[in-house]
Amino acid sequence: MSSQPVSPPHSSLDRYFKISERGSSYGREIRGGFATFFTMAYILVLNPIILGSAEDKFGAHLSGPQLVTATALVAAVMTAIMGLGGNLPLAIAAGLGINAVVAFQLAPLMSWPDAMGLIVIEGLLICLLVVTGLREAVMNAIPGPLKQAISVGIGLFIAFIGFVDAGFTTRIPGATGSTPVQLGATGQLSGWPVLVFCLGVLLTIGLVARKVRGALLIGIVTMTVLAVVINEIADIKPAAWGLTVPSVPHDIVAAPDFGLVGAFSIFGAFQQIGVVSLVLLVFTLILSDFFDTMGTVVGVTNEAGLLDEDGKVPNLGRVLLIDGAAAVAGGAASASSNTAYIESAAGVGEGARTGFASLITGALFGLSLFLTPLALVVPAQAAAPALVVVGFLLMSQVRHIDWEAYEIAIPAFLTIAVMPFTYSITNGIGAGFVSYVVIKAVLGKAREVHWLLWITGALFVVYLAIDPVEQLLNVR
Repeated sequence: MSSQPVSPPHSSLDRYFKISERGSSYGREIRGGFATFFTMAYILVLNPIILGSAEDKFGAHLSGPQLVTATALVAAVMTAIMGLGGNLPLAIAAGLGINAVVAFQLAPLMSWPDAMGLIVIEGLLICLLVVTGLREAVMNAIPGPLKQAISVGIGLFIAFIGFVDAGFTTRIPGATGSTPVQLGATGQLSGWPVLVFCLGVLLTIGLVARKVRGALLIGIVTMTVLAVVINEIADIKPAAWGLTVPSVPHDIVAAPDFGLVGAFSIFGAFQQIGVVSLVLLVFTLILSDFFDTMGTVVGVTNEAGLLDEDGKVPNLGRVLLIDGAAAVAGGAASASSNTAYIESAAGVGEGARTGFASLITGALFGLSLFLTPLALVVPAQAAAPALVVVGFLLMSQVRHIDWEAYEIAIPAFLTIAVMPFTYSITNGIGAGFVSYVVIKAVLGKAREVHWLLWITGALFVVYLAIDPVEQLLNVR
């Protein structure tokens, strides 16, 4: 999506954020900031559940209320910094996937402070890659069609997330010899929560088709109100809604608990596990964080029409440095590694084009420190329709790929397909990179491949085959 400038800049704030220059307005930026927040506010519930459900090597658990505070605090601060320093509509919060690695792969081997210290190390190494220019160089070495494929794959991925989070699509329990997923919980749609989602999708696509301003946000708010009403008058089990039950909160204000902030140990992990295991763990964290961010930044800025004529992201160096600092901040606050969120595309869908939208999103995360009960009224079924519609918007980038040129079309296809099918942005990018390098070599065009892509492809081979590599090195 791209827009034409609506007016010349009228203030220093407008000039700093280039709001008019990018064809946006304060209204669009504010709506975009709200839309992004509401589509990713689930992290305030999900991150504490993932981290809080695990125990470390010594049987210790992290406090739920403290995790909520840490999650909201880092998201608020780093999203605001991204807005001010990167001037892109990108929001930052605890990374899904990485928090699972921390909870179920790192913590069982060490204490929670040691695990979070490892996240700090990972973030510092990513910052080093940015300062040396290597991270930006890798992003700029990627062929344009592969960048487009990343956007398309992310579109399918977040649409799938929307369907799954809403309960429209579910995993078949113990599925063997049959399809792994199904419609609804029983092979058909049933229950009020799923109805809320379906009505939300219809409402939102209708508003988008009519090009109504604030379509995504209107859909989220309307469906949240409807969900609250339905939950009050119908006999619905809380579990049917998932993580967030849309009920009128008993309390609006809750005091934050900063007990986990600063509870990390940088060198503790070195005393708990071997050097080889430690190196592989850090390598896995860096690679996952590195390319999840790359895919998100490219996808969101591409959808916003902000890539330059060479397909490069504006202010990329600063954006990547801030993202690396977010990993450090997440570890230091015991919230796990923080990274740019693909849900930022929801704000772009509302017209956000600048970092001003990120300031709004950051401010809302800041408010959520004190208004957590109110922020968590929005159920997944009310927010997920926005993800489905944003998936459509990102999917439109597929028209830029030359499907007759197999040497780029096949890697593009694998990038697009692997992301939703493996529930991972990083896996999709890895499949695309490895296949691109291999096909070029098979066609005798190895010299056309940038040397950084050769190195990256080799690293992805290790990443995707990490289990046999670990067994080969006898580290298990």
